[in-house]
Amino acid sequence: MNCKFSAIALALSLALFAPLPQAEDNAKIDLPDLGDSSGTLLTPAEENELGEAFFRSLHSQIQINQDAEIQQYIQTVGEKLVANSDAPSQPFHFFVVMENDINAFAGPGGYIGVNSGLILITEEESELASVMGHEIAHVTQRHLYRAAEAAGRLSIPTMAGMLAAILLGTQSAAAGQAAIMAIQAGSVQFQIDFTRENEEEADRVGMQTLAASHFDPRCMPTFFERLQQSSRYYGQNIPEFLRTHPVTTSRISDSRGRAETYPYKQYPDSLAYQLTKAKIRVLSSTNIAETAGYFQSRLNQGTDEQRTVTRYGLALTAIAQQKYKDAENMLQALVKQFPNQPHYASALARNAQEAKDFPTALKRYQQLMVQYPENPAIKLEYIVVLLKVGQVESAKDQLLALSVKTKTTPAFWSLLAEVYGKLNQPAESHRYLAEYYYASGQMRDAILQIRLAQKSKGLTFHLASILEDRLHFFLAQEEEARRNR
Repeated sequence: MNCKFSAIALALSLALFAPLPQAEDNAKIDLPDLGDSSGTLLTPAEENELGEAFFRSLHSQIQINQDAEIQQYIQTVGEKLVANSDAPSQPFHFFVVMENDINAFAGPGGYIGVNSGLILITEEESELASVMGHEIAHVTQRHLYRAAEAAGRLSIPTMAGMLAAILLGTQSAAAGQAAIMAIQAGSVQFQIDFTRENEEEADRVGMQTLAASHFDPRCMPTFFERLQQSSRYYGQNIPEFLRTHPVTTSRISDSRGRAETYPYKQYPDSLAYQLTKAKIRVLSSTNIAETAGYFQSRLNQGTDEQRTVTRYGLALTAIAQQKYKDAENMLQALVKQFPNQPHYASALARNAQEAKDFPTALKRYQQLMVQYPENPAIKLEYIVVLLKVGQVESAKDQLLALSVKTKTTPAFWSLLAEVYGKLNQPAESHRYLAEYYYASGQMRDAILQIRLAQKSKGLTFHLASILEDRLHFFLAQEEEARRNR
């Protein structure tokens, strides 16, 4: 990448490595008025639209986690941090990118992504929280928008596509460069430069948020130090953010000095953190037998809780290896020992589903729905099994009762399309499949599905009007993207 595009990648990649100022007291910082005009760069509605467009673009470029349990965890940690930030009412959306590269980023509209590789290298939950707190601070202090003012008022699709392309560049430099060149309009210049002051501000505010949320501030310098020590082993494969932002001894010293001003106390990891790490390790594995060996070697190590989590990880590898009987035995033992832990019970139900024992899976999910009626991950898995056993109307009712946030996900639109397909309503099925492709950043397929819906027999005037409106919208979006190629 040239210097201009590297600067944008810097802005969106994990910004952990600018030096901190020398120790100050930890009273809540009263930030000065910096003359920020970013509040007028985008209206709240435009900011929300940009964030959604950015997230759609990411879906078409990288693998976004679709596991509801993992999503539920990362969103819960993020919301805990946001509640103790200086913008607790600002909407945020946290998600996991299923990439082994060590990275995290803050995008527009409060969209914050964390790579699975970064989660796996953390040794304590507070290390993960320290990364997320820093990225939250970049959003709440509006660093991205202050920097973007120099670019002028680009259209929403153009800016969203450009930001997503830059993020892709942090995952794959060659692919990112190609995406950038495809998006960049002839005379459009887009440059973001985060200043040293931006980084210092994000560091200070992020650590305050971390401590106020009851995570360990000392984990920030600890994480820095381990990254510094491990960086010597990367060779030519060093992560992008370590190439552009080397972890310095000064950075570690400064962050440790700030952290030491907080009272010392124990900060135990949550069980959800440990279980999520185990699940991510299995889902991101490129050698499941090796991953099974990893868990097997740790069965007798650590605390009782850690050994229990290891048993859970081993059961998940058994499901991945289609060793359903082994998984059944391990998960039955866990459920018997911990009857109020939803992860173990839902994994047991999922094992029956993967083994294609749908009646058993249905019975187990029905029990889980009674025990955990507000658990979004269980709700989605229950709907999948309802469709498998032919209870389509029940699946439809469950889908329509989901939260507003869940109804914006690609998984929701895909399931709704399947429901109407099974109800022999092809126009509605194509309509919702179009929304699935749109949410996944696949505009051409979205347009195709709308046109297929329009060819269906027996369209009502109301549905025909909806389809026409969506077609015009999708075509306008496509034309905007074409003009900027």
